[in-house]
Amino acid sequence: MDQTVEVKVKMDCEGCERKVRKAVEGMKGVSTVEVERKANKVTVVGYVEPSKVVARIAHRTGKKAELWPYVPYDVVAHPYAPGVYDKKAPSGYVRNTDDPHYSQLGRASSTEVRYTTAFSDENPAACVLM
Repeated sequence: MDQTVEVKVKMDCEGCERKVRKAVEGMKGVSTVEVERKANKVTVVGYVEPSKVVARIAHRTGKKAELWPYVPYDVVAHPYAPGVYDKKAPSGYVRNTDDPHYSQLGRASSTEVRYTTAFSDENPAACVLM
């Protein structure tokens, strides 16, 4: 079964792009390699292990390589929270985090929900002062 591996590698020019492509294309099991220089992203499809792809790129090119750490910003509950928002990320992407602290940011407690819905326009019978 083919696997898609996305890797973040800093590439400045066509030479860097070519060097990264050559390093990965020679690997056993690779079927396609797609390089997006502006996003600093390499997508490798084939029967490969992600850790070996990252190690091969780092060893052959001398560049720092890591698994793609970003997800589209609309997938994350709080894209502008500290630790999630990354100004180095390509446009439309934020850093992927599984930290439970960030997932609790926007959750209101039951008392907060009760007070905010008491004065809601959608619930006309909630408050007689209005």
